[in-house]
Amino acid sequence: MGHGDVTPPGSEPVLPGRAASDYERYLRTDELLALQKPSDERVHRDELLFTTVHQSSELWLKFAVQELEHGTELIGSDELLEACRMLRRVVQSLRFITDQLDMLDQLDPWDYNFVRSALGHGSGFDSPGFRALARATPAVAKAFDGALARTGVPLTELYRDRQHHQSLHELAELLTDFDERVRLWRFRHYSVVARAIGEESIGIQGVAVQQLTKLIAQRQLPKLWEVRTRLVELFADERLAEAATPPQDG
Repeated sequence: MGHGDVTPPGSEPVLPGRAASDYERYLRTDELLALQKPSDERVHRDELLFTTVHQSSELWLKFAVQELEHGTELIGSDELLEACRMLRRVVQSLRFITDQLDMLDQLDPWDYNFVRSALGHGSGFDSPGFRALARATPAVAKAFDGALARTGVPLTELYRDRQHHQSLHELAELLTDFDERVRLWRFRHYSVVARAIGEESIGIQGVAVQQLTKLIAQRQLPKLWEVRTRLVELFADERLAEAATPPQDG
């Protein structure tokens, strides 16, 4: 037996299970690592790449939805600082799943056709993680509107006078980050699909690849983007008013 195989005294597993260590038992690595097809069942060796990206994405989305739902509850009880902490986790999770799409660029277009042949009617539209995220989003938007209403401050004033509403302003910006991250993921997903099968192709469920561009334009929290246009208009109006005001005699 090699030195690396020796279990130090007192480190024997104590958690229930059959795996050799508590690390493996706690994370259930035997089950986790058995969720991918064995090599002799894959139509192409890059099925493992494709599966790894998508399965890990579903895990991060599951976590993001949990934190978004908890953040929504915290907003409802005006625990805004803790809600912001939850939303930072959501935003970071979406950043992770977007960045790892870079791995799919390592899948050659010809090879992807082999992988695609094994997907049946499978499509990103069926992602349980993104469906759950879409269901949770209206609730957090409603909770934010409620928090804003309780302060009695219009959204424009929240930005013009953020020093007096710092927690709510930070929350508004994190929700903007969240919405932006969803859009960035959609754009990145579109670019991956277009790179793999071209922009003129039809997806597995009969949807043209170009139709994905319509999803990119959607905003989940449109008020947080509309207010920016309004701020530009207010700023211009104030400057015009200042220019029209005659100077006071000293």
